Amino acid sequence: PNQAYDMYKVITSIVDDGKFFEIHKEFAKNIIVGFAHMNGRSVGIVANQPKMLAGVLDINASRKGARFVRFCEQEYGAVITNGAKLLYAYGEATVPKVTVELRKSYGGSYIVMSSKHLRADLVYAWPSAQIAVMGADGAVNVLYAKDIKAVEDPSEQQKIRAAKKEEYEELFNNPYQAAEKGYIDDVIEPRNTRFRIIRALEQLAGKKQQTPAKKHDNLPL
Repeated sequence: PNQAYDMYKVITSIVDDGKFFEIHKEFAKNIIVGFAHMNGRSVGIVANQPKMLAGVLDINASRKGARFVRFCEQEYGAVITNGAKLLYAYGEATVPKVTVELRKSYGGSYIVMSSKHLRADLVYAWPSAQIAVMGADGAVNVLYAKDIKAVEDPSEQQKIRAAKKEEYEELFNNPYQAAEKGYIDDVIEPRNTRFRIIRALEQLAGKKQQTPAKKHDNLPL
């Protein structure tokens, strides 16, 4: 009961052909998540790893496991396939497209919702917009996990986390970085939103977009 064992040996001895595709291997090693086949059927596997911290379910392990289980659930409902339809529709549309970023705009959600990358004509942002790959909390956990873990004092860990979060917010989690890279056309005052949208639509009223002549499109179904 008190001897550690390697869960990888258990998993590979059970799944088809002993093949296991692990996800997030270097994060929260006290829990293992990944994909394999059981009698040809794709399955997601979540398992405690007794060789690391006795397989305890701490905060990071719980987050890792929960995120993976949720992914399996959403993919069962084909959220990726159906989400791709929205992305395709925005990319295909040739009508005038004006986007206003108000607050949180992260990762795939930023891209899908009529971004410059999907040929939006004009993209505005309020000063409160947070445009980044991910939020500050998630970014700090990913980028500085080792630095935080190296400090034993919990209060010092919180100080480091807070400092790194503030640094991330200042450097990346704002509309000005996106504007500098050309992903945002202008950072506007909220009170001017109606005026700027109307003016943009007037400018784009005669828009004509030439698309390559194709016999068939490739809408994800």
